[in-house]
Amino acid sequence: MTDMKQEIRRRRTFAIISHPDAGKTTLTEKLLLYGGAIQLAGAVKGKASARHAVSDWMELEKQRGISITSSVMQFEYDGYCINILDTPGHQDFSEDTYRTLMAADSAVMVIDAAKGIEPQTRKLFKVCAMRHIPIFTFINKLDRDARSPYDLIEQLETEFGIGTYPMNWPIGSGADFKGVYDRGEGKILAFTEFHRGANRIQAIECDLTDTAQLDGLIGARLREELQNDVELLDGAGYEFDIEKVQNGELSPVFFGSALTNFGVEPFLKSFLALTMPPLPRRAEEGTVDPFEENFSAFVFKIQANMNKSHRDRIAFMRVCSGRFERDAEYYHVQGGKSLRLAQPQQMMAQSRQIIDEAYAGDIIGIFDPGIFSIGDTVCTRAHKVTYEGIPTFAPEIFAAVERIDTMKRKQFEKGMTEIAQEGAIQIFHAPNSGLEEVIVGVVGILQLEVLEYRLKTEYGVDVRRRMLPYQFVRWIENTDMDLTRLNLGTDSRWVQDFRGNNLLVFGGQWSIRWAEEKNPGLVLREFKQN
Repeated sequence: MTDMKQEIRRRRTFAIISHPDAGKTTLTEKLLLYGGAIQLAGAVKGKASARHAVSDWMELEKQRGISITSSVMQFEYDGYCINILDTPGHQDFSEDTYRTLMAADSAVMVIDAAKGIEPQTRKLFKVCAMRHIPIFTFINKLDRDARSPYDLIEQLETEFGIGTYPMNWPIGSGADFKGVYDRGEGKILAFTEFHRGANRIQAIECDLTDTAQLDGLIGARLREELQNDVELLDGAGYEFDIEKVQNGELSPVFFGSALTNFGVEPFLKSFLALTMPPLPRRAEEGTVDPFEENFSAFVFKIQANMNKSHRDRIAFMRVCSGRFERDAEYYHVQGGKSLRLAQPQQMMAQSRQIIDEAYAGDIIGIFDPGIFSIGDTVCTRAHKVTYEGIPTFAPEIFAAVERIDTMKRKQFEKGMTEIAQEGAIQIFHAPNSGLEEVIVGVVGILQLEVLEYRLKTEYGVDVRRRMLPYQFVRWIENTDMDLTRLNLGTDSRWVQDFRGNNLLVFGGQWSIRWAEEKNPGLVLREFKQN
C-alpha cells in the first residue's frame, strides 16, 4: 500500500496571482510544460496558431484573452506532485481569487518588470498576508525594457512591508538583457533570443572576480554593474531565512521571462525546495494535521457546465488531511448526510480523469447534484470536523435582470440559481416575489457580462439588464424582528438571497446609518460567513 505520509510530504499546492497581463497564465503554461503535462504552450491571446492557454478553458476567456475563472492543474515534476491554482487577475473576478487562496499553501506573485506593483496585486497580497501565506515573487518580462531591479525590490518592501531576497539578479534588460546571475550557485544563466520548449538552459559557472570570463560573456559595462550590484546585495540586503519565508515575512525574488521560457525551470526547482508540504488547517474543533489518518476536505469553488456535453456541476475540494478513497463513504457536515463519492476527478483545467485516491494537499473535483455550497466540509463520519467558512464579500454593483422570452422561466431560474451557487454573483429578490426579476449583486461590471454570456450559451436564455442605484448590502443578523415594519430610506430595500437570508441594500452610507437609527435593535453585518 502507498505510504500515505510520504505521498503528503511530496505535495505542493500553490496559487499563482498577479495583475492582468503580468504574464501569470504564460508562467503557468511553462510550468506545465516542464512537468510534461502539456506538449506545447499556448499563446494566451491566441495569435498565429490560435492556440489558447490550457488554464483558460471558458469560451469567453479565449475571446477576451483573460482569465475569468480559477483553474486547477495537477502534474508531477522531479518527484513532487504539484497542484497549481491559476487565478483571474482582473479585479472584477477578485472574489474567485480570494476563495482560491483559501485552498493554497503558498502563492507565486507575478510582477511585470516594466510596470511594477499594480492595484490588484496589492489587494491579493493583503489576502496572503492575512493568512500568513508564504509568497514567492517572479519578476517577469526581463526581455523587454524594465524598471531598475532596485526600484522593483524597494517597491515590494515598501508597499507590502515584507523583506525580499533576490535569488538571482538580472544582467541588463530589454535589448540589453544578457541573463541572470544565480546568487546561491555562483552561476550565470545566459540569455539568447528564445528558449522555447522544455529544453534546459545550461548554467555557466563563473567566479565574479574572473573579469576576463565575465567580459567575454556579458561585456565590461554589464560585468562592472553586476559586480557592484552583488556586492551591495550581499552587504545591505536581507539575509536569507527559511523560517521567515515560510511565515510569509520574506519573499524570495526571481527574475526571468516566462514568454521566452527563460529562468522558469530554475525558479520551479528553487520554489519546490523552499516551499512546504500541506499545512495544518483551522477547524471549529481545533487545528487539523494533514498527516492525520482521517480524511477531511472543504469546498472552495463550484463550477457548472465545465463539460458542455454533460451539463454537469463540479465542486472543487481541497483535501486537508488523510487519504481520500474512491467509493468510500464520507460525511457531508452541513448536509448532515453520508454520501459515497464515486467519480472523484483529477483536474487539468477543463480536462479531467477519474482517480482512485487523493491525499492532503490535492485538489479534487466531485460531481455535485446541487447539495454542496462553498465552504462545506466533507470528512469521515467517525471524526467529524467543520472547517471555518469562507467569507462572502459584499457586492458593490447591482442590476435587475429579467428574461426576454417569458416561456423560458425554468431555464432562467435554473441558470441564475446555479451560477449564484458558484459564488461568482449574488442574487436577491424581494420576499414573496418569485424570480420574475432578479437583483444581481457583483464585485465588478465584467461579471454581469459573463452572467449574460453564460445564460445565453449554457442555458439558452436571453436577458435584459437594468442598472440599480444600490452600492451597499448588509446582512440582517436579527431573527425575531418583523421586517415588514422596517423604517427605511427611499434608496433602501429589503431583499433575500437564494438561501433565504435577509438583507438590506442601500444607495449610500447615510442610508445605512438611517436604518440603524430608525430601527432600534436592528443588527447589520457587512460580511456573511458561508
